[in-house]
Amino acid sequence: MTDRRFCLILSCSDRPGIVAAVATCIHVQRCNIVESAQFHDPETGGFFMRVVFSVPADLSLEHFRFAIAPTVERFEMRTRLTSSERRPRVLILVSKSDHCLVDLLYRHGIGALNAEITGVVSNHRSVRSIVEARGLTFHHWPVTPETKEEQEARVLELVDRTETDLVVLARYMQVLSDNACGRLFGRAINIHHSFLPSFKGARPYHQAHARGVKLIGATAHYVTADLDEGPIIEQEVERVHHAMTPEDLVSAGRDIENRVLARAVRLHLEQRVLLNGAKTVVFV
Repeated sequence: MTDRRFCLILSCSDRPGIVAAVATCIHVQRCNIVESAQFHDPETGGFFMRVVFSVPADLSLEHFRFAIAPTVERFEMRTRLTSSERRPRVLILVSKSDHCLVDLLYRHGIGALNAEITGVVSNHRSVRSIVEARGLTFHHWPVTPETKEEQEARVLELVDRTETDLVVLARYMQVLSDNACGRLFGRAINIHHSFLPSFKGARPYHQAHARGVKLIGATAHYVTADLDEGPIIEQEVERVHHAMTPEDLVSAGRDIENRVLARAVRLHLEQRVLLNGAKTVVFV
């Protein structure tokens, strides 16, 4: 057995024999399961599974995909199979606020974010030096009402050309079109503030301060055509108090956004997130 590992995630309608069939296939291919998790959704009858297994040196991803194909067909599974030999590829979109970008780049630099960054796209120049100082490719593509469609097409072309697996909207203050949301469904993550109650529009932390909120938070979710309403991957809240200024809330909010986005990205890259309709199953 080698250090190589494959990760298989799957979803299908639940019925007896799924786990046994998958485990048998893995065993027959001389692999060894090192991590496994499954979930049955009682509301929909759906079944979700993530299994990681070490593989012998002579077993290719294509061979295992062929070997498990009869099981996939039998149970009508939706599957994704990945190998530890290939690092996931990530493209980051950002506007002026750079805290989430800087945090992701730091985690990437120390090896806490196991991915290859294919580039950083921004509609402003302000983060260029931060990106290029780390030896990464920076694309300054401004957005105006007249150029929005063209700019978005360039982003999608870049995703395809660089074989990007995940697009991270790290405080990217542009709304993606329905076309882009459809093209990137399940592989684009956004971060936004989430308050109880919710505050939309400009200066949300100042709105929250004016209302005297006691909790602030952030939500990371997949991007959909319904603005800020995609399947949720990760959330966090933090208690605040009356003595905090709007600036204090902004500072606390930045820290929460950093943590929540980084966790969501890591969970996705580790193939721990499975879509379940408007929700997600997250195997932590």
